[in-house]
Amino acid sequence: QVQLVESGGGLVQAGGSLRLSCAASGSIFSINTMGWYRQAPGKQRELVAVITSGGSTNYADSVKGRLTISRDNAKNTVHLQMNSLKPEDTAVYYCNANLKRYFGGWSDYWGQGTQVTVSS
Repeated sequence: QVQLVESGGGLVQAGGSLRLSCAASGSIFSINTMGWYRQAPGKQRELVAVITSGGSTNYADSVKGRLTISRDNAKNTVHLQMNSLKPEDTAVYYCNANLKRYFGGWSDYWGQGTQVTVSS
């Protein structure tokens, strides 16, 4: 089985910072992309940031310059450094990984979600 475990969410004031982490574990052969998505109440889930195994990144326009995604391939871990947070960043943040199991094909896996709340 494959599991993505997230940590680092919480409550922070506007302008503050948080660092989210997500570690993938299990029978993993290879991980292609890893990313962060978020879903605010009453809204659809949206892409926040994604990073390839080679380190190429892509961000939603709303978070560019404030949020930074990184990964440690040796640890199958992805991070999201969140600076200059705004109330509109409030959402449940989900870790995603596109990976291949030893005895399976390529599939997307999701973390359980972690709440980020930014107060004004």
